[in-house]
Amino acid sequence: MDFVRTLETALGWLELGLPEDSLRELESLSARDRMRKQALEMKLSAEMQARRWNAGADTGRLLCLREPKEPRFFINAAFCLHETGDTLAARNWLMTGPSVLIEDPLFHYNIACYHAVLGERKQAKSHLARAISMDASFGEMAAKDDDLAGLEGSQ
Repeated sequence: MDFVRTLETALGWLELGLPEDSLRELESLSARDRMRKQALEMKLSAEMQARRWNAGADTGRLLCLREPKEPRFFINAAFCLHETGDTLAARNWLMTGPSVLIEDPLFHYNIACYHAVLGERKQAKSHLARAISMDASFGEMAAKDDDLAGLEGSQ
């Protein structure tokens, strides 16, 4: 099947650290196949690796609309929005995700970053503490994260 072979090739390019080649490979799919979930997921991964934040935000939000119960799409779409400089939209988008996000330490970490950038220190500290209590490795990440630099004493 050409679809599967194209996805495997696109994945190979990604694994080699060549996201632009991966995106070109995905463009060779038919318009219908490019809209399939697996192709969109691969496209989002390539866009994020290529630091194409605007395109990634669009692809991520499309995946969220198509798969509203998949938490990772909301995390990725929000991250892309944040990277474009639209942290308010990132925070708001992430908050529209499925309720299972509350069980994900990455949700709490990312939302802490967004609150911190927006100057919402109390909320940022609360979510950061929750992320760290769920997974201690987030404490190490937080110590190096510029988004959380103003939250001294919160880790």
